[in-house]
Amino acid sequence: MTFNATNEAPEADTPESIKESRLWSDNGWTARVIKNQDDDGWAVEMIKDGESEPALVGPWTMGRDKKNPKPLDVSAFHTLVKTASEVLRRHEQHLHAMLHKSITVSTAEGAVSVTLDIVPDDYEPYAILGAQDALGEQLAEVRVEPGFKLTRASAAAWVEAEFRRPG
Repeated sequence: MTFNATNEAPEADTPESIKESRLWSDNGWTARVIKNQDDDGWAVEMIKDGESEPALVGPWTMGRDKKNPKPLDVSAFHTLVKTASEVLRRHEQHLHAMLHKSITVSTAEGAVSVTLDIVPDDYEPYAILGAQDALGEQLAEVRVEPGFKLTRASAAAWVEAEFRRPG
């Protein structure tokens, strides 16, 4: 282990940044220029630290010699990080929308918000069907199959059945 001028050990968990023509790694991201499997061109993949799969894979520009890839640079790296981060953000929003649904139904007592939250467990997935009144007070909560279809009709039927577990 090396020590700096104040005899303190360097941060062990801070990865070194790499800035090479085909590999950049900095601020939690790695950009790697790779041979495009589909043709004679090049591609770039963006991998977030700790992930096994790239968040983004896209075409990469040929260099001036028309054989080798254009080298990565700071501007390209920052653009790739921004694009890959946006792809991850959209994926998370889509996943959230798929796993969490909400419908409001009208009753004689007022509006009732019916929610369905799917828990995608690898072994025993399930969903929680819940109901809240207009003030956000919990009216009911039951466990249902993860394939339960929350529609305006199914929500209204559940409320009318006084929140008995749907069959």
